[in-house]
Amino acid sequence: MGLLENKVVLITGASRGIGRSIAVECVKQGAKVAFTYLSSAEKAKALEDELTANGGIAKGFKSDASDFDQAQQLVEEVVKEFETVDVLINNAGITRDTLLMRMTEEQWDEVISTNLKSAFNLTKAVIRPMLKARSGSIINMSSVVGVSGNAGQANYAASKAGLIGFTKSIAQELGSRNIRCNAIAPGFIETEMTGSLDEKVVQEWRNSIPLKRGGTPEDVSNLTVFLASDMSAYITGQTLNVCGGMLM
Repeated sequence: MGLLENKVVLITGASRGIGRSIAVECVKQGAKVAFTYLSSAEKAKALEDELTANGGIAKGFKSDASDFDQAQQLVEEVVKEFETVDVLINNAGITRDTLLMRMTEEQWDEVISTNLKSAFNLTKAVIRPMLKARSGSIINMSSVVGVSGNAGQANYAASKAGLIGFTKSIAQELGSRNIRCNAIAPGFIETEMTGSLDEKVVQEWRNSIPLKRGGTPEDVSNLTVFLASDMSAYITGQTLNVCGGMLM
């Protein structure tokens, strides 16, 4: 029996990278997975086919997590399809990197809306089914950049730091109802996005990490499954770094 047997897991932004890895691992652990995508219907269909190929239960939903009304409608559709939501993973995120003096208002607003407001939208939407069940796990995907800051990423750092404060507040609000909320702060994770970077630069990053390697999406998804499962039943309000020792 898997760690997430019969749990309904909702993941935002799961068509690639870390979100995709989380969806795959959740299905392996017995969860019924609902995931969102925004633009790539082809990738979403491929993921849905992969997740259901060996008897897994999964469905993709086209939805913009940063849109309040779409988030409410999404959760209604997921509850109609799967009856409840046991786990919410706020994974949707974007970057618009540039120095603050060059950053436009649009670049600021896009990142805050997608990375931070979306967590508010989805968390508010799942509270009702979780309160009804008197249980739930909410996991917010932050970043080590939200803990330490980073030049050229003021918008991204602010959004990810905001998620940590949001996580602590929700944990306090909902803890008495047996609803937990934690954040994960990945460090340098090697995905298809980092694959386009100069190899020499990537190797320099690896060398600066105590474990001397970049993280894998599986490093993040393994922790996500733990926080989603009953094995972490006494953990809430925490931010766990998955960074190979970058932050100590």
